This record gives sequence, C-alpha cells and structure tokens, in this order.
Amino acid sequence: MEFFLDTADVDEIREIAAWGILDGVTTNPSLIKKSGRDFKEVVREIAGICSGPISAEVTAMDTDGMIAQGLALKADLPDNVIIKIPCTAEGLAATNVFNEKGIDTNVTLVFSAAQALMAAKAGATYVSPFIGRIDDTGHDGMNLIAEIMEVWASYDISTKVLAASIRHPTHVLQCIQLGAHTATMPAKIFRQLMKHPLTDKGLEGFMKDWAAVEAAGNA
Repeated sequence: MEFFLDTADVDEIREIAAWGILDGVTTNPSLIKKSGRDFKEVVREIAGICSGPISAEVTAMDTDGMIAQGLALKADLPDNVIIKIPCTAEGLAATNVFNEKGIDTNVTLVFSAAQALMAAKAGATYVSPFIGRIDDTGHDGMNLIAEIMEVWASYDISTKVLAASIRHPTHVLQCIQLGAHTATMPAKIFRQLMKHPLTDKGLEGFMKDWAAVEAAGNA
C-alpha cells in the first residue's frame, strides 16, 4: 500500500518523509488555508520534499475552468504534482481531457462505487473515497472501500483506490486488508500506527537491563 500524508504543513511532511515510507502528499483548499501560505508556494515546497505524487486541487466548478487551472498548475509546478478534481460531471469531463494529455489526476469526494467506476472510466489516476465523512453520517465508510474493491476485482482497472478522510489507525488496517492501493492520512495517524505499548515496554526493559550491564562493567 502507498502511504500518503494529508496535510499542507511542510514540517509534518519533512518529519514523515524522514522515515523513508512517504509515497505522496494530498492537499486541499482547507489544508492550504490552514497553512496560511500561498497555494503555489506551499505545493512547490512540498513537491521538493516528497518525490511522489502531490495532489493540487482545482477550485473551478466548470470543465473549462478546471482544465485551465490544471494546465496552469502543471506548467508552473514540479512534474510530480498531479491535478485533484471533484467527482462531478464537469470534473469527469476535465479528467478525460487531462488523461488524453497524459496528465495524472486524483478524483476526490467520491462517495459511491458508481462514482469511483465512472471516474476510472474517465481516466483518473486515483479515485478518493472519503471514509470518515461517511462514518459521520452514521454509516460505515469501510463498506464503500469494500464495494469499490469488489468492482475493481471484476474488471481490468488501472486506476488506484486512494482511501481518504481517514480518522484512526483501524481505518488504515481495514483498507490494507481490503486491498486499497493507497491511504492518505494526517500525521497523527502515521504516529499512532508506529506506536505500540508493548514496543515501549520492551524497549524500557532492554534499556534497564543494558544500564545494569554497563553499571557492572564500570564497577
């Protein structure tokens, strides 16, 4: 599975990238606003830290506007930046144009297997189903991942399923078990995935024993 970081905080990106496991970064207008920085400036810096796909989202709602914004982003930003597009009819049309031009895309705000399949048919490189937001409505977001992966298993689809709106480590584990290709998550989820009380307890015991060994050697 590819591990993407969902943030526009370059300090967090540097932290996780240093672990050697970061495959890409997703951003959105809300994350850029939270960073308090210029959109292109922060995306350019992110692309310099992580060599994997960096999702930069268009804000136009019409097809022509999405295409114009996407082409401008590709012309002005590093090659590893891909264009993030909303899952709308206009977005699918823009995705199809980008696909014909050889430009990678991430179709976002996917909430059904039908949407995911249509985005894939339009040529999306990634489709991003939002797990946590479905959970927020009282339903199980993981059922959507299961439905999409079942559809993918029935057809020869090259589009990658990028699980998004991940809220806790169990979401990540379930996505791995279901065969999702990619998961994008906040930095805190990366840290939680690495944390285990038995690891901490084991290290504490090892260090205690090693301190005793050193003490005996210095006696």
